[in-house]
Amino acid sequence: MIDWQSTLWVLLTGGLVATSCALVGCWLLLRRMALLGDAISHAVLPGIVLAFWLTGSRTSLPMLLGAGAVGLLCTAIIQWLSQKRFIQSDAAIGVTFTAFFALGVLLISRYSGQVDLDLDCVLYGEIAYVPWDLWILGERVLGPRAVWTLGMGTVIVLLFTTGLYKELLASTFDPVYAQVAGIPTRTVYYLLMAVVALVVVASFEVVGAILVLAFLVVPPATALLISRRLPMMILMSIAFGWLAVLLGYAAAHLLDVSITGSMATVSGLLFALTLMATGLRARPYSSGGEGIGKS
Repeated sequence: MIDWQSTLWVLLTGGLVATSCALVGCWLLLRRMALLGDAISHAVLPGIVLAFWLTGSRTSLPMLLGAGAVGLLCTAIIQWLSQKRFIQSDAAIGVTFTAFFALGVLLISRYSGQVDLDLDCVLYGEIAYVPWDLWILGERVLGPRAVWTLGMGTVIVLLFTTGLYKELLASTFDPVYAQVAGIPTRTVYYLLMAVVALVVVASFEVVGAILVLAFLVVPPATALLISRRLPMMILMSIAFGWLAVLLGYAAAHLLDVSITGSMATVSGLLFALTLMATGLRARPYSSGGEGIGKS
């Protein structure tokens, strides 16, 4: 028998993850920085572990501060290595995120007795436990903690992407014009990276470090196959994310497999089906905006 209340909480949680990841994932994809989302999703691990170790708390604020600081440090190192031309940008991303992620794994192994976190949680998360991790204020049960955390994170991301839409648009499609127009492109860049780190941390326990990448990249990539208008691309990316959540949960229930793994797999299948539906036609794509509507 299906527990519909728990099912609705799980679906809502997955939908919030899909929404927040799609909102920032579109900008990462258009900037050709999709792999940087992967880097941050792995690099925040030592920050989370250190926050647990120093505070002894699994509350959201220490997690956000620790992971956000390490995520921004990782981004700064990648930016520095790329600008100084020590190595190419893709190599800089690979070297940096693997080093940070490996450090996080070592910290978990070393302090596993003091830190209530295991590698399965780190890699895969467990969205099925969301309905039982409740936020209790006094005698009032306010609902699953993850829903509140992800809900607030989604609101912050939405405010960021709408409030700085013109700045993000200019610095993404025409960075030279943005600099001439006086837009602080470097500040916009680091604010975007901070928001990506926020999304990753808010989603961490639900989908894990690896599977969060599926929601950051695959739905925006699927939407880009269909739409060349940026607002429509964002909306379709959110829609594909929610569809992956709904179908993935149904498939996991029928096949008795990992829920988050099933959602990520369905997301990939939606991309493949969309690619076939568009006739495998090559379409022009450029981070400078060729072929993509900027309005």
